[in-house]
Amino acid sequence: MGNSFTIVLEDHDKLTEMCGVNDENLKTIEDLIGSKIYSQGNEIRLDSDNVEKQSLFREIIRKMQQYQQEGRFIDSVLIKTTTDSIVNHHALDRALLERKSIILPGGTKVYPRSVRQAAYIENIENNEIVFGVGPAGTGKTYLAVAAALREVLSKNKKKLIITRPVVEAGESLGFLPGDLTQKLNPYLKPIYDAMDRFLSYEMIAKMEENRLIEIAPLAYMRGRSLNDSFIILDEAQNTTRAQMKMFLTRIGEGSQAIITGDVTQIDLSSDDKSGLIHAVDILKGINGISFTFFDTRDVVRKKIMKYIIQAYEKDSGR
Repeated sequence: MGNSFTIVLEDHDKLTEMCGVNDENLKTIEDLIGSKIYSQGNEIRLDSDNVEKQSLFREIIRKMQQYQQEGRFIDSVLIKTTTDSIVNHHALDRALLERKSIILPGGTKVYPRSVRQAAYIENIENNEIVFGVGPAGTGKTYLAVAAALREVLSKNKKKLIITRPVVEAGESLGFLPGDLTQKLNPYLKPIYDAMDRFLSYEMIAKMEENRLIEIAPLAYMRGRSLNDSFIILDEAQNTTRAQMKMFLTRIGEGSQAIITGDVTQIDLSSDDKSGLIHAVDILKGINGISFTFFDTRDVVRKKIMKYIIQAYEKDSGR
């Protein structure tokens, strides 16, 4: 075709992977460029003779090929982030996205899928206390767990301590069956879901048995000094001011903490101000403490989740 531009890939499998399930990635690139894209065999074709569109198309495909070689998972979020950095000449954003990753012992690599995720990883690398604040599906807990397991499995930290406030919804923790860990398991399911991505069930159980992974409700942190540990405080929006202060002052020598939360999902009574919101207000500017704020543009779990979150945000503004 005289008005088209074609790129030939190495093989059909590479093209299929790049196009995504039901050509979802291809449709994303079409929307971003504003022209139809077709694929056949090991060729991908842009239906446009516009030089600028062709240049952008070529650069997007080149970056996707690079990501394939690195073993990254290509999805619409990564494509949009990369395209934005190309269009707006955000070379620093693109460089951050490309160079940041979490590599666990054994070779498992976790790559960021948005610029904010890359910045979050960088903050984890360079700060003692890191806050990851934003809606569900942005990867804040997933990346925290990956970073924590890397440090513990590499023996840079003695143990991983996982905690969260237990905000009860009509059912007392004391009446739930089982020991403390079993009582807490439903509350910590997102953490376990993340660990399952990196380790086998047997490995997780063995680490818990050897106290390399310790599970505890936030109230059990009082009076402790947590040294040489990697600590994750999840669902921090449900801490009170006093609980957040207590937690932050437990972080001992050689320890690092990541605090994650979503300020749109606070289950505290109206009389209690979220300790997470308060901490964000008063701790900015302190050396060694960093904040990464995610929004709906960073949702990577499933495309429809982004629209659900946006719908609720609009409704809350009425």
